[in-house]
Amino acid sequence: MLPFSRVTIIGLGLIGSSIARAIKADMPTVRVTGHDLDPQVRETSRALGFCDDVADTAGAAVTDADLVIFCVPVGAMAAAAEAIADDLPADAIVSDVGSSKGTVLAALSAALPGATMVPAHPVAGTERSGPEAGFATLFHGRWCILTPPDGTDPVAVERVAEFWRRLGAEIEMMDPQHHDRVLAITSHLPHLIAYTIVGTASDMEEVTRSEVIKYSAGGFRDFTRIAASDPTMWRDVFLSNREAVLDMLQRFTEDLTSLQRAIRWGKGDELFDLFTRTRAIRRSIIDQGQDDAAPDFGRQHD
Repeated sequence: MLPFSRVTIIGLGLIGSSIARAIKADMPTVRVTGHDLDPQVRETSRALGFCDDVADTAGAAVTDADLVIFCVPVGAMAAAAEAIADDLPADAIVSDVGSSKGTVLAALSAALPGATMVPAHPVAGTERSGPEAGFATLFHGRWCILTPPDGTDPVAVERVAEFWRRLGAEIEMMDPQHHDRVLAITSHLPHLIAYTIVGTASDMEEVTRSEVIKYSAGGFRDFTRIAASDPTMWRDVFLSNREAVLDMLQRFTEDLTSLQRAIRWGKGDELFDLFTRTRAIRRSIIDQGQDDAAPDFGRQHD
């Protein structure tokens, strides 16, 4: 038996359109209704056909839904929830895909008092954005972290978990605050570092921008991939999860200072030990199926 029969997706960018495509691929009898605040995105989504219907208003999109998933930047969650408050069915389950959970849960709960909330975070994505960027297999073999508040109906939690399993994801449960600390170091801080390095390289007066681009076949190229991610989404993530990000940034700064001293004083053994330990972490990520072990990170070359 399917966990849901009528799913509404609010926000039709990379994640929202991928969910819709995945539902069509893996649960073809489920009716998918979409909505996006941007009229151009709605028009593009209709043309691409990954939803059964694309509503012009958020309220119209949720009137018969049994699952509503917010796929908007975390800073837009409150407004998106307020837009459906008068039309949300009493028995619908509300979820989201936000990269920070504490502030999102607070925003959704304030806008939709009494609604059943099962927040979720599919740890998957690419640097691309928009409805054209989505694809049905995005969640295959990836983790989806559920962060239901205390007292949530376990049946509702299991329905959302089964929904994500059917899209190919592995399920993990976490407390919202713990989730935010874990993601601060595994996702948010790496993006912050990438944005910083790319910005620093661009600003260097002694290296022209053309040279930065021309010689970016090494590590800089890999940082630019992360730094190409949606700026609105990441602005909101850093602001909504600021305490955990700032904590992890302070720890990183201390470690970076230690590494700086090791280089300055020629402590080769210390550097070698660090790099050996971090390489083992990289290998464990591949062993767990969270990345590709192919040469050059699996890039295709003409």
